[in-house]
Amino acid sequence: LPKTTTPDRGQRRSASESLVENIYLLVIVTLLSVLQNAFFAQKVERECKNHNTRTSAFERVSCANRNCMDAYPTFLAVMWCAGLCLSQAPAAFAGIIYLVVRQKYFVGYLGQTSQSTPGYLFGKRVITFLSLMCVIGIGNYLLVRFYGSDYKEYVETITNAATALLLIP
Repeated sequence: LPKTTTPDRGQRRSASESLVENIYLLVIVTLLSVLQNAFFAQKVERECKNHNTRTSAFERVSCANRNCMDAYPTFLAVMWCAGLCLSQAPAAFAGIIYLVVRQKYFVGYLGQTSQSTPGYLFGKRVITFLSLMCVIGIGNYLLVRFYGSDYKEYVETITNAATALLLIP
């Protein structure tokens, strides 16, 4: 019988380092989004303490926070799927853009609700981009699995180039 060996500590560490290497940008964006959520919650709490909860300022900040929280699970899901199924760097970059846009939406909503519209529309564009990355990544996986054709390098190149288009207003 062949002798089985267990990986030594150095080999196990390199496997975990490899895993972290493939997701660390997504982790950073996720942690930044958690900090942003804490900022939003703190703004709601401060407005609640400073004013009567029936004021229009409290209603606006509360509504902005609620709207951001409603879209948050979708953002996390498509960012992680895009990063894992296709490419981490463009997904994380799109995630950073989404956080900036979400901040713009939140602050815009505190003024007049019409000021939040550009942030809302831009956020939809980023979510759509991440969703397309997910579909393309899954499609490439299926092509590899069933037909042996791997287009990941080509798709990653196109995705990296297309990510820059997110910066166009």
